[in-house]
Amino acid sequence: MSTNPIVVVMGVCGCGKSEVGRRLAGRLGCRFVEGDEHHPPANIAKMSAGTPLADEDRFGWLATLAGFIAEADRRGEALVLSCSALKRKYRDQLRGGSRRVAFLHLHGDRALITERMTARSAHFMPTSLIDSQFAALETPGPDEAAWTADIAHPPDAIVTDFLARLPGLPPSIANTPAEDPA
Repeated sequence: MSTNPIVVVMGVCGCGKSEVGRRLAGRLGCRFVEGDEHHPPANIAKMSAGTPLADEDRFGWLATLAGFIAEADRRGEALVLSCSALKRKYRDQLRGGSRRVAFLHLHGDRALITERMTARSAHFMPTSLIDSQFAALETPGPDEAAWTADIAHPPDAIVTDFLARLPGLPPSIANTPAEDPA
């Protein structure tokens, strides 16, 4: 890993990918890409109607996100990106040929995720899709440069723990106290 990591914050809907991703990008001083903002309208309509996406629905979206990763890799820049990345083949597509990609898998109890999704507003993903997300999830393997974090912990604690485990970061980044993102 390098001092300019590329991190995909992944997990099922409602696990806190956006919040943790923003805070992580703030600590790393790099760009944050919200994966949901790059779904094509057809995907958003499908999910809004309570229909899970099929692999075919995801590949174009994943290609777009993989483009952000490839560009950051080419430039040697750090990047944090949020994406469900539920299956190994999705993570492989995102990773491409980069050796700098690490995954932060946010994992939590179904009841807590349901509670969080019920409380949020202005998001297209209905709670009815939680089960399909868990069914599709393939936990990252030991060869995937992935760390799992329990979402019962506060976002800043998740970020601090992840940075402490990420190899190659200077202490000035890994040990810097979290700031409240604006």
